[in-house]
Amino acid sequence: RTDFALKEIMSSGGAEDDIPQAERKTVTDFCYLLDKSKQLFNGLRDLPQYGQKQWQSYFGRTFDVYTKLWKFQQQHRQVLDNRYGLKRWQIGEIASKIGQLYYHYYLRTSETSYLNEAFSFYSAIRQRSYYSQVNKEDRPELVVKKLRYYARFIVVCLLLNKMDVVKDLVKELSDEIEDYTHRFNTEDQVEWNLVLQEVAAFIEADPVMVLNDDNTIVITSNRLSETGAPLLEQGMVVGQLALADALIIGNCNNQVKFSELTIDMFRMLQALEREPMNLASQMNKPGMQESTEKPARRENPHKYLLYKPTFSQLYTFLAASFKELPANSVLLIYLSATGVFPSGRSDSEGPYDFGGVLTNSNRDIINGDAIHKRNQSYKEMHCLHPGDLYPFTRKPLFIIVDSSNSVAYKNFTNLFGQPLVCLLSPTAYPKALQDQSQRGSLFTLFLNNPLMAFLFVSGLSSMRRGLWDKCQDYLRKINRDIAQLLTHSRSVDQSFLQFFGDEFLRLLLTRFIFCSATMRMHKIFRETRNYPESYPQLPRDETVENPHLQKHILELASILDVRNVFLENTLDDY
Repeated sequence: RTDFALKEIMSSGGAEDDIPQAERKTVTDFCYLLDKSKQLFNGLRDLPQYGQKQWQSYFGRTFDVYTKLWKFQQQHRQVLDNRYGLKRWQIGEIASKIGQLYYHYYLRTSETSYLNEAFSFYSAIRQRSYYSQVNKEDRPELVVKKLRYYARFIVVCLLLNKMDVVKDLVKELSDEIEDYTHRFNTEDQVEWNLVLQEVAAFIEADPVMVLNDDNTIVITSNRLSETGAPLLEQGMVVGQLALADALIIGNCNNQVKFSELTIDMFRMLQALEREPMNLASQMNKPGMQESTEKPARRENPHKYLLYKPTFSQLYTFLAASFKELPANSVLLIYLSATGVFPSGRSDSEGPYDFGGVLTNSNRDIINGDAIHKRNQSYKEMHCLHPGDLYPFTRKPLFIIVDSSNSVAYKNFTNLFGQPLVCLLSPTAYPKALQDQSQRGSLFTLFLNNPLMAFLFVSGLSSMRRGLWDKCQDYLRKINRDIAQLLTHSRSVDQSFLQFFGDEFLRLLLTRFIFCSATMRMHKIFRETRNYPESYPQLPRDETVENPHLQKHILELASILDVRNVFLENTLDDY
């Protein structure tokens, strides 16, 4: 292939004999590297998506070749321009592939620094206008490359909370799509317009705007910062377990999504990551740090992001995570999914009798329904039942279920005596609360950005930066007090304390208690199904209904001038 391409190029550039040997070698080497890089890149698709070790050496080789290719075209640009006819969009294509490599490395490792690397390559393409000439060529497939680059760049910017850049990119992408469909009259116009609609809905999913004094929107990050999790005080006795792996599963009907990421998944993955650091050098190859250079702080837990998985996909990833879980580590399972309720009555109360949450059915659901109607004693097939998770409770397991049937998981049994906690969302929200479900679950919002969720249930939709910062400080104090309540409790189940040594899990647990206490005090949250629950149950008087915590919540409401939204009479005994 390379020889043929080479002859084509050389003959078009003039008589072959006129070309100096060194320049001919430059073009040959470039063609070889280009071929090799494409071959390796395409091979990435065949790597197994689960299991953390098999893919690393292959990724390393791919990075090596792309690093060489990128440096090679920089050093020999003049020759490649003259003899090979290298076009700017081809350079853009190489940079775009490197950006994709970094992004996929982030997905595989959960190390947020690689997002910054992807961003720097994608930015360079835009700043240097590598794709600007594409529109002059009469080749729709080249324009599609450009559109895909925009979509990928938007995903990276969303994950880095660079919303101002996202807005610019959306406008540029919109113009590009209009030009593309106008020039080529293609059939994929509807699909590209859907991409625009999805990203627009994604940007607007937050129910509260934080504003600077000049009315520009403040971009808030919800990753774990140095001051994020409440510190453990001297003498707090907690477990030494560390969160090592997480499955983040999104299977909600009608929820805002972009690129196989629902808004709930997006929020939860950020709650399980630290703020990104910039990697020192531009083309520093991932995974190749010497052991002496390892950063002092702990890394992010590894994550699998599963959008609408089937039962077999979910179980495969779960088994892979379980198998590779290191000693003294925790596996977290986050389920944001439509509830599946039992179709028939059952006399028993086992782990398959309460339904669960939806898994994706590749077949026509109507066919499945017909089977159930014939025999109601069968269990729901496209459903993750609590009993399906029993085998995995042989290791420490932390489960979060955000669903209209989350209570199915309240009927857990701890068979093996390992630490096990389930945090369960309310199964219904008050009708008076404006329906936000399409823009993400309120429960998950509390776990990701508790202040924004508090403002939303208080009826506020915007806020000044100064007041926001003041409330965040107060919320940190509340979190510290919740941590003390939990660790000083005489009757709390030991599982909670065994997970409390991990920063991420500590923050999730304190936010869960804050969420539960807020909803229990709120005037319109009056039914038990409006409240979160947990397995094992928390001692209410020492946690979610503790008078000291209730006083804090009223104080926060006073700072925001929304005290009238909450019940005061819970404090009569205080």
